[in-house]
Amino acid sequence: MSVEIHFDGVSKYFGDFCAVENLTLDITRGEMVAILGKTGCGKSTMFNMVSGLQEPSSGSVRVQGRDPFREFDWFRGKIAIVFQNDRLLPWRTAVQNVELGLEMLDAPPAIRREKAMGWLAQLGLKGHENDYPHALSGGMRQRVSIARAFATDAPILLCDEPFSALDEITANRLRDEFAALVAENGKTAVFITHSIGEALKIGRRIVVLRRPARIALDEMPPANMSRDEADAIRDRIQAVLSE
Repeated sequence: MSVEIHFDGVSKYFGDFCAVENLTLDITRGEMVAILGKTGCGKSTMFNMVSGLQEPSSGSVRVQGRDPFREFDWFRGKIAIVFQNDRLLPWRTAVQNVELGLEMLDAPPAIRREKAMGWLAQLGLKGHENDYPHALSGGMRQRVSIARAFATDAPILLCDEPFSALDEITANRLRDEFAALVAENGKTAVFITHSIGEALKIGRRIVVLRRPARIALDEMPPANMSRDEADAIRDRIQAVLSE
């Protein structure tokens, strides 16, 4: 499998504060990687460097072989982000919110509408296309946000705790649907989380970070993982996080 995201000896400083230290990590095409760690361990800094919002102090970050910070414009349509909060525009309907990324990519209006309607239907929102965000539940709004990300057909999805603001029943349902959509559509997904349970549920690979962002554990849970296997991985993660 080809490497989609590559960190090579990356460090990131903010003044004297080290957020990421000598990080080397490869994420291959089609992987669903859960990045797990305590608050302040550098997860968001990694996220920002992959998305081209920050430049490493040393080392290099490459996404599809390119520098996301120096070639920021090239990545239009290559990376989509699902945030912790839905970030829907309140003056736009659900379908208009899903169309937003496609508008930024200059897609023709008819194609924008067709793709947006299709993704809303796929995410269970058929009949709510013309509802405004205030009329939608939290779970429905996050479904719109996910539809917006998938509608651009970006090969890479960056997910910043997208289900942490939802109740657990809704979050569990959306995690399952999201993971299935990533697999079905051949996306590469990087999923930031604070939750061991969420990492185990959604990650086909789990990378645990220590502060400043260094890899403390890199697990590849087996397919159809048994309860005993999940408990063993959970224990190893907890041991790292308790250090």
